[in-house]
Amino acid sequence: MKKLIQPFATINKQTFMIMVAVQVVITLLLWQVLSDGLIPKPGKVASAFINLLGTKLFLDNMLVSLLLTLKAMLYSILITLLFAYLSVLPFFKSVALFIVKCRYLTLTGLIFIFTLLTKDGSELKLSLLVFGIVPFFVTSFLAVIININPQEYELCKTLGYNNWQTLYEVIIVGKADQVFEILRQNFAISWLMITMVEGLSMSEGGIGTLLIKYNKYNDLTNVLALQLAIFMIGLCFDYLLGTLRHWLFPYSKLKTAKAK
Repeated sequence: MKKLIQPFATINKQTFMIMVAVQVVITLLLWQVLSDGLIPKPGKVASAFINLLGTKLFLDNMLVSLLLTLKAMLYSILITLLFAYLSVLPFFKSVALFIVKCRYLTLTGLIFIFTLLTKDGSELKLSLLVFGIVPFFVTSFLAVIININPQEYELCKTLGYNNWQTLYEVIIVGKADQVFEILRQNFAISWLMITMVEGLSMSEGGIGTLLIKYNKYNDLTNVLALQLAIFMIGLCFDYLLGTLRHWLFPYSKLKTAKAK
């Protein structure tokens, strides 16, 4: 017990899981006791969550959102890799740095421009998602490139590699596992944005459309149930991406020994 409140203390996995379970129980009890008539109690939300999962309405809309998110992630990672790899060329470095600064542009002020540039609601949602994701992807991958140990470049020079071979060995191949880690870390951004962009064009459905409809009728029980479903699916994708990374790149499991 003393370790739980000590800075930098380490605990085993079993203790950690027990601690999390206790914290969840305490949170639910506080929710049950402190919730007033406006906020649904945990039992009611759980019942709505179970009912929601079995409806065709939820499954169809969730599938629409997942497909849109995965499509946006695919385009985003391709654009990110292109500009991140090219950033080692002086001519393209400024372009990559400009993309990084685009993190501070709000989508709200650009919706009209994207509407003019796209032909329908599907393209509008996809383009907004990609525009919102790419700057964070590029930021993460440029940080990986900047923090590469100089000894890796020196090793390539010692082996007689030219600059293009060094780029391939050190960054493209050598940091391939980091691409999956970046994908995993930034998936939450796209999953968070999906509900917003789907509200711009509701004709194709999606979980964002469902949320707007439930909010419109003040159906807070189903809003919370749908939020719980979104949260659980996000956790599942986070776990799957992490597992896929370890499967494709087993060496990523290796941990650096701590200095004693």
